[in-house]
Amino acid sequence: MERGAGGDDYEAFVALHGPALSASGVPPRYWPSLWRKLEGEVFDAGEYFGIMQVEEAEEEGGGDEETEEPLTKKPNPGNELCYKVIVTNESGLQAANSNSIFLIDHAWTYRVEHARQQLLQVPGLLHRMANLMGIDFHGEVPDEGAVHQVLEDMWKYNQTYQLSHGTAEEKVPVWYIMDEFGSRIQHSDEPTFATAPLFYMPQQIAYTVLWPLRDLETGEEVTRDFAYGESDRLIRKCRLLPWLPGEVLDVNHFTTEPSDDHYQAILNENKEKLPISIKHPVYDKNKIFKVHTDLQQVLQNLTHPRFEFTNSEQEADILYNFSHFKDYRKLSEERPHVMLNQFPCENLLTVKDCLASISRRVGGSEGPKWLPRTFNLRTELPQFINYFQQRERRGEDNHWICKPWNLARSLDTHITNNLNNIIRQRENIPKVVSKYIENPVLFHLEDVGLVKFDIRYILLLQSVKPLRLYVYDVFWLRFSNRPFSLDDLDDYEKHFTVMNYAPGVSLKQIHYDEFIPLFEKQNPEFSWKAVEKEIFKAFAELFQAACAKPAPLGICDYPSSRAIYAIDLMLKWETDSDAMMMMMMMMMMICLPGKPFMQPQILEVNFNPDCDRACKYHPSFFNDVFSTLFLDEPNDCHVTAIV
Repeated sequence: MERGAGGDDYEAFVALHGPALSASGVPPRYWPSLWRKLEGEVFDAGEYFGIMQVEEAEEEGGGDEETEEPLTKKPNPGNELCYKVIVTNESGLQAANSNSIFLIDHAWTYRVEHARQQLLQVPGLLHRMANLMGIDFHGEVPDEGAVHQVLEDMWKYNQTYQLSHGTAEEKVPVWYIMDEFGSRIQHSDEPTFATAPLFYMPQQIAYTVLWPLRDLETGEEVTRDFAYGESDRLIRKCRLLPWLPGEVLDVNHFTTEPSDDHYQAILNENKEKLPISIKHPVYDKNKIFKVHTDLQQVLQNLTHPRFEFTNSEQEADILYNFSHFKDYRKLSEERPHVMLNQFPCENLLTVKDCLASISRRVGGSEGPKWLPRTFNLRTELPQFINYFQQRERRGEDNHWICKPWNLARSLDTHITNNLNNIIRQRENIPKVVSKYIENPVLFHLEDVGLVKFDIRYILLLQSVKPLRLYVYDVFWLRFSNRPFSLDDLDDYEKHFTVMNYAPGVSLKQIHYDEFIPLFEKQNPEFSWKAVEKEIFKAFAELFQAACAKPAPLGICDYPSSRAIYAIDLMLKWETDSDAMMMMMMMMMMICLPGKPFMQPQILEVNFNPDCDRACKYHPSFFNDVFSTLFLDEPNDCHVTAIV
């Protein structure tokens, strides 16, 4: 350890960065030298390494030209031009030397949604990236073709990290491309070096750290494992596909519901304690319920005379809180009569990978018709790749949308038809990949054209056993700002509808009672009542699936729980003949044979949704919610029973 004048500084460095270095596997013997190089911005890799371009050379031989393939020295994976990094220091490199750790600078750091704009606007960036990736571009003005090629090829060069602190927006994963030296280091299953990103707090700059895994002699190649830490043979093959292309034939694309242990592990990870069995609470019909809540929308809009607010959580009859409740066991043992606005294990609905898993109880391995085909990139990557490659061979549409398991507002959500992009998304926060709706039902906005839209319904779950589910009679609409087409996949205002969180972006609002006649005018063969019937049927099937098994495999039957959820959905045009026949029977021949129909597509289920618009335009909203959920008096409320 460093002593003397720098001792305290070094100890501060270890206190601040030690956990990250340990997690990345950087041996502690290198830490003092790393600290000095970071402090002094010492980039001394050039004293030890060199970049060598390897030309393809045909081997001369005397074999029969008709039977022998010419032998060539193949380029390393992922490059048109072949480069390698070698040790050039005359003394080689010793792993035991505490100075054998090196800083690699980053040539480009960005978030995916800003990549195209930066390539077009940052001087010199497109030239540098094109040169680094071996893309032919020599123009003065950024060229769309070159930009497109960089955006396609960058997934062979990208690395990623995520900040552990900050807002949800600040914690969205960052992608970066190492400088020319770092990007020339090639893959090996038996690497000679390891790398890891390090965010250096004092400078607020990220570097890549490089250190040897063994001693190297002069002329030996510097390599790293592009799938570092992955021991599973099949997953390793899948992760290396961007550099070692091939077909995944070892597995079929059918995905079954996960095991019971999978759900138990989720429960343990969430640290939820399930309640004991209790009897259904019975209350006096004139009882005034004391409500404890931290939600301003409830405090400002709940005016029903049967409810009054209290600041004391201990004296409350109803706990209506924004944050997730965990200790149901203690509540059920000590205060079983207290009702709350959450169900144990409701994350099976509200977390996207769980939503896809439980939905297979309806549609089997293919999933139900009302949910886009979805794969968990952590556990179902081989199945997804197999499915993607099959669709590619059949010439079917292959646009997909990658979504974090548990983020809202379209954060870190990306649309792509680039398999390498999707495979690399697995390296940061957990994600699912869902089939992008390539044929959505569109809505004509005046002065804009045909745009995407989605619909939000508020669902009220009053009971699990028996299942009692209501839907609020008002729904809300969100629209894209630009006409839809299956291109410009990073154009947010064309492909997304969540505009109320994007600064400087216009927000188009149409009330539901204005929307319905306009929708029916634009789609004269479809009545909204018939479309909504299919939407409600999908809701019913979803909640039946979610409640079909006991906790933690399903939503827990806790008699004191109530909840509201927001379901976001779209409509897509469906033309499959088998589905058409089924839909015709369901809709009692409303659709004529041979014509397309509208299939609801559930996108996500949200816990404790933002009800600002509901309260603004429908002041009785929370009175209706509380009457339905806690008084069991839905008759005079703006709700419809689904189950």
